[in-house]
Amino acid sequence: MSLLTPDSGLLFWMIVSFGIVFVILSKYGFPVIIKAVEQRKAYIDNSLETARQANEQLANIQAEGARILAEAKEKQNAILKEAFAEKEQIIDEAHRKAAAETRLQVEEAARRIREEKEKAIREVRSEIADLSIAIAEKVMKEKISRDKEQQQIIDRLLDEVSFCKS
Repeated sequence: MSLLTPDSGLLFWMIVSFGIVFVILSKYGFPVIIKAVEQRKAYIDNSLETARQANEQLANIQAEGARILAEAKEKQNAILKEAFAEKEQIIDEAHRKAAAETRLQVEEAARRIREEKEKAIREVRSEIADLSIAIAEKVMKEKISRDKEQQQIIDRLLDEVSFCKS
């Protein structure tokens, strides 16, 4: 017996035992292994499909997020524009109110000035009248010595006073 050439009996029993193991494996082992490989393949395919769907959903969510962000920016711009317009309106209204208030104050000041002027004119006239009376009194005292002239002056003054009242 040589190491490189097997004996024919040994060769026979090796082929028989390989055939028995092959039959047992093909009947019981290979179907289980093939089923496990197919389940694994189905699981991987399912995982890939789920990942693809997740990627699509993520892309949709990103697109939706971008759209929402764009909408938010548009709304922000609209709100800022509206706030600016409202600010301008408030400022204009404040200017109008201030102008109206200033006009009213100027009119009130002008009215008070007119009243004070009229009052001052009345007081000056009253003072002038008092001074005129005082001067007339002094003139009359000087001319009182002459009766005829005095009577004429008194008559003339009475005529003027009655003429002024009517």
